[in-house]
Amino acid sequence: MDPMERLLAERACERLILAFVHRLDLGEPSSVAELFTEDGVWRWPHDGRLVEGRDALRAYFGSRPADRLSRRMMSDVLVTVASPDTAGAVSCFTTYRVDGYEGGVVPAGPPVQIGHYEDTFHRAGGAWLLASRTLHLPFGGPTPRSNVPAS
Repeated sequence: MDPMERLLAERACERLILAFVHRLDLGEPSSVAELFTEDGVWRWPHDGRLVEGRDALRAYFGSRPADRLSRRMMSDVLVTVASPDTAGAVSCFTTYRVDGYEGGVVPAGPPVQIGHYEDTFHRAGGAWLLASRTLHLPFGGPTPRSNVPAS
């Protein structure tokens, strides 16, 4: 690949990583399924969780509680292009999250998760998509309930 093609591939994959967390935190969580290939996979080896295929991904991410407020901060995104149609990435994240959110400002507490994702990407028809996303979570805890009434 020439340097410009590599740069464009890296940027497309970086945007998928960010689109994933934006859709979870600011959009419609079930829509993250559209960022995956038809046979895309999301896994969490720690508890054996494995979700395969767009329909299953849509149902899994769409099952988040409606009153959940979350924000993820992404960092250390490193995309490695392996070929014109395949790439991988590692990115770190920190998640702040509460359930029972009814509006207003929630006092900041510690994050409930700190970890990293390992991703693989495939390009088909000119579009880059996630083929797999693996969650590694060395720091995690329960999601607290918001105790702040809407203002």
